[in-house]
Amino acid sequence: MNTTIVTTSADALPASAPAAKRRATSTWDFWGRVLVLPYLAVFAVFVLYPVGYGLWLARHPTSYEHLFADPIFFRTAINTVVFLVVAINLKMAVALLLSGFFVQGRWWIRILSALFILPWAVPSIPTILSVRFMLNPEWGVINSLIFRFTGLDGPNWLNDPTLALSFSMLMHIWKSLPFWTLILVAGRLAIPAEQYEAAAVDGASTWQKFRFITWPSMRTLYLTSTILSMIWTLGDFNSVYLLTGGGPADLTHVLATLGIRYLRLDQVDLAMAAIVVALPLVLPLVYFMMKRLSK
Repeated sequence: MNTTIVTTSADALPASAPAAKRRATSTWDFWGRVLVLPYLAVFAVFVLYPVGYGLWLARHPTSYEHLFADPIFFRTAINTVVFLVVAINLKMAVALLLSGFFVQGRWWIRILSALFILPWAVPSIPTILSVRFMLNPEWGVINSLIFRFTGLDGPNWLNDPTLALSFSMLMHIWKSLPFWTLILVAGRLAIPAEQYEAAAVDGASTWQKFRFITWPSMRTLYLTSTILSMIWTLGDFNSVYLLTGGGPADLTHVLATLGIRYLRLDQVDLAMAAIVVALPLVLPLVYFMMKRLSK
């Protein structure tokens, strides 16, 4: 009889345990979904709705007809391509070079690296506006120094479209260079030191170490960082808007600042269309980046 009772209890336990586990799991699932709802609401209100509303405003074909008829748009498209090809590649090449310098363990290099990070850490508005004030043709510090040492008036730096766009690209490089240098420094530190020691024993030069050890190890990181920087730069308007305002004569606009120009002119449909036409540039970059990351 005792055996029967024990057997009955043992048979009953497996039936009740999964039921209790299911109830506990369903309770956690319920509260998990409840707690996720606020985040979904924020995502819907601040991400999905603005994007959807912008695409809805840019749905009319006449908006693109007016956009393409604006001569400023084609100059802006050229400026954007030049900005991406020249500024991004120059920035990443310099970041790769500097990462080899800052990876050294000397004490004075560590102090210099702390100063090097300041342009990226300081907000964009005061730093870029300070450079704009320095380039002022009348009372800027650069032209004041030129007049003091030569007695000649300095040029109007931002009145020439080529110079203005070049200074905008330099501002972008100066502002974001520390961040990408840190990313590449981290990539260099991940390379085992034993590989360099073995190469040194074999008599490899600095260039050979870079060619056969550093670059193969960092190639994926470098290309991914370059593509990601291009995607971010397409939406960055600080370097151009705060330094030149798109001038002179709206000749230094990029797609991000062109949308701001149309908004100031109360042409919301053209502003949204200017953003939508950037998608053919953004989507291939996103696809290529995700494809490389998947490998």
